[in-house]
Amino acid sequence: MGEIFGALVDGMTVILNALYGVTAAIGVPNYGLAIVLLTVIIKVVLYPLNYRQMHSMVAMQRLQPKIKEIQQKYKKDPQKLQQKMMELYKEQGVNPLSGCLPLLIQLPILIALYRALLNLFQAPGVEHLDFLWIANLGQRGIHRPVDILLPLLAGVTTYWQMRLTPQASGQEQMQRVMSLTMPAFIAYITITLPAGLGLYWVVFNLLTIAQQYVMNRRLVGVGKEALEGEGSGKKR
Repeated sequence: MGEIFGALVDGMTVILNALYGVTAAIGVPNYGLAIVLLTVIIKVVLYPLNYRQMHSMVAMQRLQPKIKEIQQKYKKDPQKLQQKMMELYKEQGVNPLSGCLPLLIQLPILIALYRALLNLFQAPGVEHLDFLWIANLGQRGIHRPVDILLPLLAGVTTYWQMRLTPQASGQEQMQRVMSLTMPAFIAYITITLPAGLGLYWVVFNLLTIAQQYVMNRRLVGVGKEALEGEGSGKKR
C-alpha cells in the first residue's frame, strides 16, 4: 500500500513539474499557475463521477415521497423495509452511496498533492513559488495580513459549494450544522497547510461551483419534469 501511495506522490510531482514546464514554455514560469492547471485536469478527470453524484442526489430527492411511504408502511418490519428500499433503488437505478465516491477519490489526491508540495518546495533552488498575493506556495500560517485571504476564500467557496449541492429532504438540521462547521474547519486547516494546497482547494471549489450551476439547471429541471409526470399520471 505504501508503494502505491509513493508512486502516486511521485506521479503528482512529475505532473506538477511538467505543468510548470508548460508555464515556462509560454513565458510565465510559475508553480501557482501549474497548480491551477493541475486542478483543472483533475476536475475534468473526475467529471463523470461528479455527474453521477449529482444525478444520484437529484434522484434521491425525487424518490423522497416513495421512500417515506415505504418507511411508514414497513416501520415495524426492518428486514422488509430494507428489502423494499433496495428494490426501489434498483428499480429507479439509484445508488445511495454514489455521492461518497468523489470524496473518497479526492482524499488520496489531496494527500498526494500535499506530500508532492512538501517535497518540491523544500528542495533547494526551486523558484517561482509566488502567485498573485501569495509570497510562497510552500509557506504555512499567517505571516502578513494579506495571508488571511486564502483561508477565507477556502472557507467561503466551501460554504458556497455546499449551498449549491442538492440534498435529500429530512436532513435539513444536519445540513445547516455542516454548512456552518465545515467551512470554518476548512479555513482553519488551510492555515496549517502549505499555501499551494489551499490554492488547489479554492480553485477546485470554484470549478465545482461553476459545474454545479450548470448541472443544477439541467438535473434539477429533469427531476421537476419527472415529478410533474408522476403527478399527472396519478391524476389520470
